Amino acid sequence: MTPGNPGPATSYNLWAMRKIIHVDMDAFYASVEQRDDPALRGRPVIVAWRGPRSVVCAASYEARRYGVRSAMPALRAERLCPDAVFVAPDFARYRAVSRQVREILMRHTDLVEPLSLDEAYLDVTTPKSALPSATAIAESIRASIRDELRLTASAGVAPNKFLAKIASDWRKPDGLFVIRPREVQAFLDPLPVTRIPGVGKVMDAKLQRLGIRTIAQLRLYDPLALERCLGRYGRRLHELAQGIDPQPVVPDRPVQSVSAEDTLACDLPLAELAPHVRRMAHKAWQASRKTARIARTVVLKLKTADFRILTRSVTPGVPPASENELAELALGLLARVGDDGHVRYRLVGVGLGNFQAPDDPRLQPDLFAAPVAVSHAPR
Repeated sequence: MTPGNPGPATSYNLWAMRKIIHVDMDAFYASVEQRDDPALRGRPVIVAWRGPRSVVCAASYEARRYGVRSAMPALRAERLCPDAVFVAPDFARYRAVSRQVREILMRHTDLVEPLSLDEAYLDVTTPKSALPSATAIAESIRASIRDELRLTASAGVAPNKFLAKIASDWRKPDGLFVIRPREVQAFLDPLPVTRIPGVGKVMDAKLQRLGIRTIAQLRLYDPLALERCLGRYGRRLHELAQGIDPQPVVPDRPVQSVSAEDTLACDLPLAELAPHVRRMAHKAWQASRKTARIARTVVLKLKTADFRILTRSVTPGVPPASENELAELALGLLARVGDDGHVRYRLVGVGLGNFQAPDDPRLQPDLFAAPVAVSHAPR
């Protein structure tokens, strides 16, 4: 280990006055299905389309006891839990319930930052409601969700977003956990580094090679050495290990990207993907019409039969102005993939990113610039 300056034990005090809540609905999609169909209550429910290419969207806690998890292939989930009830997802209904949850959150603060349909951050440092503490607000939110929507949510209360997210997971399902400023380091130090959001298998393996298994070891590691090994994210990890996270709660975050992807019914060669690229371009374009912002970058995503992911992106001098222009740009990216004809692909996706406001000067074409910038980024 390379020890370094661990920093002052109270480094998080700069943000100790912030009161952040992370609310996370419990097994959201599956819970909505169980609520709306009494026959499903108490039974293992898997929200997914049946079929050899389908993946699990959500699993009830009864199904999770068998090892079923989100994003797992549906066939594997069925093998793990043969008695499970499969329910096709109904995203329109889930979005409607999500809006009801957000209405409850907005009773307490305007600073609500949704992360997805089933979770959000709230900054209740200066709340709208007259409740005496962030803990009381979290309890009120959970009670309202239970009484009005007949669903359960878990919540974490802490001085910043990073800690609040860890806390909300601490007593799932239907739990509440509070991390007070004076308790931050004692709480964090014994935890494995995998408790840090964003530390997955790849990053965990890199940290393991450095001899770092706990957050305390991460905190005591030389931050410059971490940055040399892990780039800027190393510095960020060192700050998180000290409980430092100055990121604010940002309500109504502007759209940064939209995408559409589909797992194909059977693996296909590159030469047969064009109709599927056009189909995903249509879906991505329709999704992008929900914002007035304009996308500058087009992204093509492919997943091979052996689950290798390839991406290609292009930022044209003039953003695509129609579905057809988007499709043509995506097809141009497809032509740049190139393979020996033996590779088979199981997933196709098209995305739009790098959104800007319509009056952003970067959207004005430069007559003397190269018309296109293309990046090739196999991942």
